[in-house]
Amino acid sequence: MPIPETAQRKQLRYPGQCATCSSEISAGTTAFHDASTKTVYCLECDEAPAESGAAGASARREHDRRSDARENRIRTNHPRLGGLILALSEDPRSTKAWAVGAVGEEKLGKRLDALSSSSVRVLHDRRMPGSRANLDHIVVCPLGVYVIDAKRYKDQRPELRVEGGFFSPRTEKLIVGRRDRTSLTEGVLKQIDAVAGVLNVPGLDGIHIRGALCFIDGDWPLIGGAFKISGLHVLWPAKISELIRRPGELDDATIGRAYKALARALPPA
Repeated sequence: MPIPETAQRKQLRYPGQCATCSSEISAGTTAFHDASTKTVYCLECDEAPAESGAAGASARREHDRRSDARENRIRTNHPRLGGLILALSEDPRSTKAWAVGAVGEEKLGKRLDALSSSSVRVLHDRRMPGSRANLDHIVVCPLGVYVIDAKRYKDQRPELRVEGGFFSPRTEKLIVGRRDRTSLTEGVLKQIDAVAGVLNVPGLDGIHIRGALCFIDGDWPLIGGAFKISGLHVLWPAKISELIRRPGELDDATIGRAYKALARALPPA
């Protein structure tokens, strides 16, 4: 929530609660006061990013970049027939995959935004420090922080396959549409580490951080279906929304502080 232009910076005569992050503001503290709505805003929120980010933005940009580069290359190499070649051909699968991924992130982002409130803060498409990878969605809620990686494997069923046992090491595999996708878990675990690094400060270091692989448009069974692998939830949009809405120990003020810390340290991708 951006600070309205009608709010004036002043020293508060009475204590209040920030309308953006819900943190307590003591009397005598310099803050923004909006006399028309009788609301106050802390100075930190004036400096914090006003936008939660656009879900799927970086994936869509990468698709457009690749598609435009292909079109320019074809038109340059074939000045006369370039338009016809483009009309009769499609972008390669590797390029279309970025658009498919963007749609999945956008769908999940819309659902998460519908839950947004002072108790549920959402960030989309954030840059991961020291990496070209990004974090699709981060949700701060009463239960803690959910790091959510959106995947769109249309009409394919995610399953947990357990191998080994008494006489051989027990292994767990994430199977999606009969293909081994266990490597997807590695990316989410790295994202959790990045979020934990940001929150490793007094007052926020005890927040529980959970990871999830959320499959959009998958072939989920009518009963059951969700499972965990390497400590990560594997589920669908409605199921992650259900977890986010559950009550927990974090109050609105702590949720607001965690949200601001993550928004600053992890800028939009």
